[in-house]
Amino acid sequence: VQLQAYGGGLVQAGGSLRLSCAPSASIFRINSMGWYRQAPGRQRELVARITTGGDRNYADSVKGRFTISRDNAKDTLYLQMNSLRPEDTAVYYCNVNWSNMKGYEYDYWGQGTQVTVSS
Repeated sequence: VQLQAYGGGLVQAGGSLRLSCAPSASIFRINSMGWYRQAPGRQRELVARITTGGDRNYADSVKGRFTISRDNAKDTLYLQMNSLRPEDTAVYYCNVNWSNMKGYEYDYWGQGTQVTVSS
């Protein structure tokens, strides 16, 4: 299964972008889906995550500005990013955490989409 992420680009500070991510095939048992980001010289960090039950959690740095959502019917993940700041510049990766029939957990990662916020 491949995860295809869309929606990155160049935007001015204060602007908005919407990222989306969809798997190439159905995934058996999704536990959660999320967005991570990695800026140059920094470790990959969690931006936002949503469970199958709809529980959401966000990094403190994006609370109130970013909204994660999911279309359960399509297993498509979204990240609405508003009031973007230069420090949001990073490659954004989507992630799917899923379990097989034996309960073992696995992760799929998307290829990343670049978000650049100019000051």
